[in-house]
Parts: sequence; C-alpha cells; structure tokens
Amino acid sequence: MELTVQKIDAEEFNRQRQEVLGQWETGKEVNFEEAVAYHKELPKSKIFAEKLAEGKAKGITYAQPRAGVALLNEHIELLRFLQDEGGADFLPSTIDSYTRQNRYTEAQAGIEESQAIGRSMLNGFPAVNHGVAACRRVVESVQVPVQVRHGTPDARLLAEITIAGGFTDYEGGGISYNIPYSKDVSIESTIKYWQYVDRLIGLYEEQGVKINREPFGPLTGTLVPPAISHAVAVIEGILAVSQGVRSLTLGYGQCGNLIQDVAALHTLPILAEEYLAKLGLPKVMITTVFHQWMGGFPQDEAKAYGVISWGAVAAALAKASKVIVKTPHEALGIPTKEANAAGLRTTKQILNMLKDQKLPMTPELALEEEMILAETRAILDRVLELGEGDAAVGAVRAFQAGVIDVPFAPSRYNSGKILPARDTTGAVRLLDFGNIPFNETIKEFHRERIAKRGRDEGRDPSFQMVIDDIYAIGKGMLVGRPRA
Repeated sequence: MELTVQKIDAEEFNRQRQEVLGQWETGKEVNFEEAVAYHKELPKSKIFAEKLAEGKAKGITYAQPRAGVALLNEHIELLRFLQDEGGADFLPSTIDSYTRQNRYTEAQAGIEESQAIGRSMLNGFPAVNHGVAACRRVVESVQVPVQVRHGTPDARLLAEITIAGGFTDYEGGGISYNIPYSKDVSIESTIKYWQYVDRLIGLYEEQGVKINREPFGPLTGTLVPPAISHAVAVIEGILAVSQGVRSLTLGYGQCGNLIQDVAALHTLPILAEEYLAKLGLPKVMITTVFHQWMGGFPQDEAKAYGVISWGAVAAALAKASKVIVKTPHEALGIPTKEANAAGLRTTKQILNMLKDQKLPMTPELALEEEMILAETRAILDRVLELGEGDAAVGAVRAFQAGVIDVPFAPSRYNSGKILPARDTTGAVRLLDFGNIPFNETIKEFHRERIAKRGRDEGRDPSFQMVIDDIYAIGKGMLVGRPRA
C-alpha cells in the first residue's frame, strides 16, 4: 500500500483485516456487525465521546488513572477500586509490554504464570489474549467509560479485539506510539498500521458508533517543547479524521511552568481546528487531555503528592477536558491500587477547588500563546510543503529532514539534534534548534530566555543545564540550578 493521507479503500482494508485477525486465535471472535449492535446497546454513561462532550459543554476537567494487571478478575477488581475509592471519571485498561510488541505467546505465558503464582506477572492487561468476551466483562463490570492505553507500534489486532469488546476510546498514533517507544520501526510502516486503526474506527462511526481517538501527547515526556508535541498531535489528528474518526482528544504532557502549560492547552485545539479546516477536512469534536508530569519523580511520597498536585493545578486552570493522573509510587515501580486511588483523590480535590477559577490573560500568557502558535505553524506548514499537501508523506519526510525532532527519542528515524533546556522561569526552550524551521525572531526569543538563565546562574548555557533539568524534579526543584 502506497503511503497517502487518503482513506484506505475497502478492498485494501479487507485484505489487511484477514491478515490481522489471523495473528492470534482470539481474532476469530471479532464480528463487526455483532460488535456494532453491542455498542449500540451500551448506556450513554459508558460512551467516552458522549461524556467528553458533556464535560466540554460544562467546563469540567475529568480525572483518569493508568492501570492494568494480567488476570481478568483481578483487573476488574482493580478498576472497580479506582472507580469506587479513587473516584475515577474514566477508566483505563493499560496493556502489557508483550502485547504492545505483538508477542502474544509470551503474553499467554505471563497469564499462566500469574495464575500459578497468584499475582500479576505482567505490567498490564493482555487484552488480545483474553479476547472479546473478556473485554466485554471489563466494560460491563464498571459504571464509567473505559479506554485502551498502551504504546503499540502495530496496534491493529488490539484495536479489533478491544473495540469489538466494547471499549469506547483508543489511545495512540503512528508517530506518538513509534518514535518514543521503538528503535527500528519505520514511521511509514506505523502510520500505515494506525491508518488501519483509524479506518476501523471510521467504519464504526459510519454505523452510528462513537469511538473517541486520543493521540499520545507527551511523546518522550522529557523536556518536549510544546510546538513539537503539538505538531505531532495535529498531524495524527489529520491522519485520523482522514480515515473517518470524528471524536479526537489531543494530548499534552506537563512541562512544569504554569504559564507555558496553560498556553499549550489553550493553543492545541485552535491549531487542530485550523489545520483540519485548511485541508478541507470535516469539523469534529476536539477535546484535550493533560498528562501530569511524565519525567522522574521524587521517591518520598509527600514530595510526590506535591508533583501530582502541581499537575492538577495546571490541568484545572487550563480547563483541560481530562487529566491523566500519576501516583505517589511513581518513582518506585507499579503502584498499589491504594496508591493509585490516592493520586486520583488528590487530583480531584484540586480540580474541585479550582473548577470556578481560570488564569487571567496576562501579557506573559499572551506572549507564550503567540510563540507556541507561531512555532507550531512553522513546523506544520513545512510538513505540508514537504508532503505537497499530503500530511502522511509530509510527516515521514519531516522526520527525515529533522523538521520534526523529538528530544531523547530512541528511534533511529528521529534526528535527535535538538537540545531543550529550561529558561529561568522553568519554561522549556531550545538550546540547539537542529533543523526545526524556526525563523530568526523565534530563535532569538529562545536564545534570549536561555541566556537570561545563564546570567542568573552565573554560567554559560550548555549541555550541563539539560542534564540538571532532567533530574531536577526528582531532587525537589523544577529548574536544575547549580548547587551552591
């Protein structure tokens, strides 16, 4: 199949579908017409897109955890606990690492070992191995909508099984679930895999079934400038809508400076609507998700609650549609269900306290929004130019040229030339621009902000600043200042 942004034709989709459903025995359980009928019987309260639309209309920020274990009954017990004790507005089924790499035989061994030992030996829920009926038991066992969260370059079979299983939201994308997760998988191949996922969801949409799609905003989660994550989110949104998706939740990972984070959440839907319209694509429902701090966490629980709370404040003041919640055990490994629920309750307390407040439009906030818009447009316009109007082709060529460059990504298809660092206020700027197509006005803005930090700290801006910033929050700071 030649790479293009255009909708996959029915013949090609059906050819792929036969291959995809044959990858594991549970693929035989998928019956599209029957799955459509099942979705139409779901109560409105369990449909992600419906609840997001309601929250958007009312200005509510919802809270959602990450969670998943190997065995079905234990997974249901975990989700019910997070619903009842944590007050989760949405629930996840975070998928295990074997399934993410399409290693279903090893996932099955993990299930069997978990059954033998009596505790989860996988770091998530192996939905493909459990199959359609088990996924429906998950959906039917809770009162709120459930989303698939994972990190899968080729997520086609996982999508077929979980959506047929009644999940009403699917996370990820051909760029955001490749570049931060894989070393040797080409962007062209993952864009094609994810076009299949989006076309599948488009087919459900055409039958009157709403499935929300959520590209993964934080990428590597480490000092990612808003313009980089925004450009990827908008491209993945374009690719999804081109295949028939009509409900999008675009994501952004907390950087830590409140002004920059609020500006980023404000500008993301503006840019998405602008470029969808520019390309003549249909108007769709766009909501936003804010990811609490994705970098290193302090091991001390009290300090971890501080980091969680700061993320909740940013989400509330930016009026994000939902926030993905971290736990006080973040630095220690997979959290207990009690710790996960505690992170939720902490976040919801702050969301409730700040629901009637908003950050006033100050000159600094207006400037930050202006810069994020200008930077993201510079990248996206160059992507479309490289692709001669085709966002799929342009995305591949943009990574080849370093026009899009994700910091600290493992992929060999990513240039890795840009170097981010914080300015003196903690906002993420660029120390080295690589081949990002910023004009001199934008570059001078970044240089001046980082130079001011250098003057404040009595040192020349350098790679040492980057290192200091990566470890700062784990050490109780936002900006990695030199020790006195």
